[in-house]
Amino acid sequence: MLATVDRSTTLVDLPTVRRRRARAAAVPSPAAAPASPGTTADVLRIIADPRTPTYVTVFASGRRRYSYWRPIDPATGTGGCYAALPTAECDELQASGRITLGEPVVDPNRTTYRVRTAARVPQAPARPAVTPERRRVA
Repeated sequence: MLATVDRSTTLVDLPTVRRRRARAAAVPSPAAAPASPGTTADVLRIIADPRTPTYVTVFASGRRRYSYWRPIDPATGTGGCYAALPTAECDELQASGRITLGEPVVDPNRTTYRVRTAARVPQAPARPAVTPERRRVA
């Protein structure tokens, strides 16, 4: 360890501490913007992927937080952690019946549900198909 201190070429510049801006001065977050069809489709794609288990945690205060496990990406080395999903889009998907909640796991301060895509019900055709009648020749 002491040998690396003497060599200037082996030292690494560490990033400086960034100071957070006050919440009032911060720019509104993109989560406050209305949901666009592209982000809703991305959220639904993440939930539908069986490699990314998705959960919603409902806290005692009523706050809901949707999250999923982000697997490690071998190309970039990132991942291997939980990532949050936009709550507004997930609530929209649940209200429209596109996602469902599984069995609850109840803790004193929160309840956690597994989130899955809803099973698609085949739609009935708009009008019944007409089959031609066969006439018997006597």
